[in-house]
Amino acid sequence: MSGYKLIAVDMDGTLLRSDKSLAPDTIRDVEEAAGRGIQVVYSTGRAVPELEAYVKQLPCMRYAVALSGALVYDFQERKSVFCQMLSGAYIEEIVRVAAQYDAMAHFLTENESIVRIDQVSHMADFHMGIYQPMFLKLTRKVDDMRVEAKRFDAIPKVNVYFRSAVDRAAGYEALKRLPLSFAFAEGASLEMNAAGVTKASGLRALTEHLGISMAETAGIGDADNDRAMLEAVGWSVAMGNGAEEIKALCDAVTDDNDHNGVGKAIRRWLTVKSL
Repeated sequence: MSGYKLIAVDMDGTLLRSDKSLAPDTIRDVEEAAGRGIQVVYSTGRAVPELEAYVKQLPCMRYAVALSGALVYDFQERKSVFCQMLSGAYIEEIVRVAAQYDAMAHFLTENESIVRIDQVSHMADFHMGIYQPMFLKLTRKVDDMRVEAKRFDAIPKVNVYFRSAVDRAAGYEALKRLPLSFAFAEGASLEMNAAGVTKASGLRALTEHLGISMAETAGIGDADNDRAMLEAVGWSVAMGNGAEEIKALCDAVTDDNDHNGVGKAIRRWLTVKSL
């Protein structure tokens, strides 16, 4: 298992503890791997503004495969390396279906995170309460997402947070005819990108930029939106708190996100021979 040059790490449920903080021992283990020449990169559905606080704690993580693979961002150069956009032709339909289920639409661009002002104050209704402080601080809040949708010819990513998994399933049925990439996340969230966009496609764009083969990469994740990445990397690790189907497809399973599962995976499996 020696020779890995890059480790792609999911954030929520993986790198971050349940309270969305970074554990000191996780920081230590990531820094040790980075100090020995291994690129440790974020692999996340989050937007760049939602990563800034963590980048300050882990500046050794230079790159992010963000927005579920639609954007590859270089925090050192403060610029995007790759971006694949979802056509604006589909945004209004997504917002229409969200409204049909009284769900919360969320637009994510390279530099902004946009939500409806009257929904962000009660995100627990959409199973997103843990994110409310971040959304209150970082999002641009608008009165009408239908009006906002008309501003965009294209956008990297749209999320819809439903009130139940049943509503999510129904919303997906209404939208699945659109030529988009879909992923289920959190309790009742539906994530949408341009067709073909996954964390794996974003990671491939980054490895091409860095001159690294996918066989020289490893990945750590916990959920359905990590599946493509975990299937594409040279060595895959599921979190102990991960979904059972994710554990079944991975090469190994580590501890959970509240007990430094990422750090233990880095040390025990992924970099032990190169360290």
